[in-house]
Amino acid sequence: MRPLRSDAAARRDLILDAADEVFSESGVTASLDLVVERAGVGRATLYRNFPSRVALMEALLSRYLRSLEQEAHENRHRDDALFGLFQRMALNIAESVSLVDFWRTVERDNPIIRSARKRVMQVFQTPLERAIAAGLCRPDLSLADILLVSGMLGASLRGKSPADRKVLAQRALELLSTGLMAPAARER
Repeated sequence: MRPLRSDAAARRDLILDAADEVFSESGVTASLDLVVERAGVGRATLYRNFPSRVALMEALLSRYLRSLEQEAHENRHRDDALFGLFQRMALNIAESVSLVDFWRTVERDNPIIRSARKRVMQVFQTPLERAIAAGLCRPDLSLADILLVSGMLGASLRGKSPADRKVLAQRALELLSTGLMAPAARER
């Protein structure tokens, strides 16, 4: 039974990868048949794993949040972990246009978005506190500012290709980082 579960998990990941690619190329309203074709699975497999487009987008969002949580966990003892999280966020925004589209188009009071915002805040809380305590970032930076920074990094989506978006995300992060740093940290 265990290999079946790992096969099912691999198929689920294939579907998520395919959906991310298709939605990033063609928007979140792209045909799910394109996702099925790109993943190389049957329609029944898609719907068994994700009964709706919203369920598929929720799974993509959850996967992205897990990557942020993992980044935070791996660097939990670093005073500068906050900046690594911003780096991860910038790259994810540039690479996964579909998630940003979903985040921006779904109502703010939607339970999926509320839950995601809460997870983002939890991920950033300790790194933010550590960075402030270490004097690495401005002391008035708050958790609410994290979502503002995320929105600013979303400007990288103006790039025409994934490579352009990565360059823009990196540049936006460079510009933002200076503003996020404590004055004493900028002089180091």
